[in-house]
Amino acid sequence: MAEAAPDILVVFDCDGTLVDSQHNVVACMRLAFESLSMPVPEDLAIRRTIGLNPDTAVRHLAGVTLDDIQLENIVSGYKNAFFKRRLLPDHHEPLFPGVKETLSALAARKAAMAVATGKSLRGLNAVINQHGLHDYFTSLQTPDHNPGKPHPQMLERAMMEAGTSPERTFMIGDTTFDIMLAKNAGCRGIGVTWGYHDADELTESGAERLIDRVEDLLDIIDTA
Repeated sequence: MAEAAPDILVVFDCDGTLVDSQHNVVACMRLAFESLSMPVPEDLAIRRTIGLNPDTAVRHLAGVTLDDIQLENIVSGYKNAFFKRRLLPDHHEPLFPGVKETLSALAARKAAMAVATGKSLRGLNAVINQHGLHDYFTSLQTPDHNPGKPHPQMLERAMMEAGTSPERTFMIGDTTFDIMLAKNAGCRGIGVTWGYHDADELTESGAERLIDRVEDLLDIIDTA
């Protein structure tokens, strides 16, 4: 007999939700602009774009209209800088406290889990390998084969692969881009307060709930 589809799908953003990557993102984005002798965005501005596809983030940060070649050069510079940074002995993108324990608890509850992120698939796999998260996620949705947030396609694909419905799908993220993604896909958006956009912004963008600890997600799932 075929195994029944899971009743609930929990989809996580990566940067700012599962892992604290802001220092690496900021350093690599600064280096990408510096390498082309372009004005370097402020650190806060870079942190505000974490979660977007790199090309969308670069357009936001440039402050001027970029042609296709300039855009490609900056995005490539950012990706290459990140790839090289991962090879350094001191490279670290730590999980936020309680993340792995919560993933294990959700797995024990037979909830399906996925990731929808602005990170490249290569970068996401690096995080998964670093922290031993291979067994948790049934779907990995990245900009490699999807439009960026808040376009709903990443969530639509995750739901299709898991066999779940929008009303039983939770998008967990730290930015307004994540909450808008949930709204656009008809799913339930849960904002986390330890990431890169503040609580008021998450609420105003339509978050159903806010959580201050990742473990608080279990109560939401248990009562869904």
